[in-house]
Amino acid sequence: MQHTTDPRLLVGVEAGDDAGVFKLSDEIALIQTVDYITPISDDPYEFGRVAAANSLSDVYAMGGDPITVMNICAFPEKGIEMEDLGQILQGGLDAATEAGAALAGGHTVIDEDLKYGLAVTGTIHPDKIWRNSGAKPGDALILTKPIGTGTTLTAHRKGKLDPESYAATYKQMSTLNKQACETARAFSIHAATDITGFGLAGHALGMAKGAGVRMRFRYESIPRYPWAVELIRKGMGTKSTAPNAEYAEPHMEFLDSFTKEERTLLFDPQTSGGLLLSVHPEDADGLLAALVKSGCTESAIVGDVEASDTPSITVAR
Repeated sequence: MQHTTDPRLLVGVEAGDDAGVFKLSDEIALIQTVDYITPISDDPYEFGRVAAANSLSDVYAMGGDPITVMNICAFPEKGIEMEDLGQILQGGLDAATEAGAALAGGHTVIDEDLKYGLAVTGTIHPDKIWRNSGAKPGDALILTKPIGTGTTLTAHRKGKLDPESYAATYKQMSTLNKQACETARAFSIHAATDITGFGLAGHALGMAKGAGVRMRFRYESIPRYPWAVELIRKGMGTKSTAPNAEYAEPHMEFLDSFTKEERTLLFDPQTSGGLLLSVHPEDADGLLAALVKSGCTESAIVGDVEASDTPSITVAR
C-alpha cells in the first residue's frame, strides 16, 4: 500500500492506529475514522446504539472529541421492517448526541446482510494526540471495561445467556468511552488504544510493536465478565477468535498455568470495548481513582510496560 507523504497527515496507516489525524493548524487537527458492525442482538435500537458507540470509540482512543458523524447503512431490501431500521438509526443518533457530535448525513446501500456504523470526525490539538505507539518502560497499563463481549454475544444469539448477564454486557457496550477519555486527559498518557475486534492480546501487541516494548499483564487484575470463561468452555466462540490467537499468541508467554479457556479469553473479539491506557507510573493510582469516581467503575490497573529487544506480551497470574 502506498502511503501519503503529506506532512499534514500526523497519523496515517503506518502504525495501525485507531484513526487518522490531519493537521489543520498549529491549534487543531482532525481525527477521522469509520467503522460498522453486524447486529449484536435482535433489538434494533440496542444494535444502533452499540454500533455508534463502537465507531465513536476510535476518536476517544486518540484523545479527541467527536464533532460530526455520518451514518453508514447496509440494509436489506426485504425481511426487516422500516420501523426497525428507524430504531437502528435512532440508537445511533442518541449515542452521537451524547457524544456531542452532530449528525451530518450518511449513505445507504442495499445488502443481504444488515450492517450499521458511523464515519466520525473529531478534533484534537496536534500536540496532544494519543498514539498506540508511545508506551514507555515503567508505564502502568489501565483497562477501562471488562473483556468477554465476543463469547457473551455468541451465547446471547444462541439463546444460551440469561437476561441479566446480557443486560450487564449491553450496559458496558453502550457506554461511550467519552468519560474515560476526558478523565484521562488530566494525566500523563503515553499511549492508548481501544479494545475491539483483535481482542485484548491483539491490540496490546499492536501497542508493544509500535513502541518496541514488552506488555506485562496480571491476569487476575484484568476486568472480565464473570461468565465469559465458562461460555468459552461451552463452545461459545466467534469466527475471529482463532485468527486473533494466530496473530498474537506466537508473541506471548504465559508465565503461570492457564486453562485453554482462560487463554482464549485474551483473544476474544470485543465490541465497543474499553480503552487500554499506558500511563506514567506516578499517575496510575490517581488516574484509576479518577476513572472509578467518574463512573468507569470496572477500570483496573492490569499490568505494566517493560523494556525489551523484541515486542511481546507476558501474562502471569
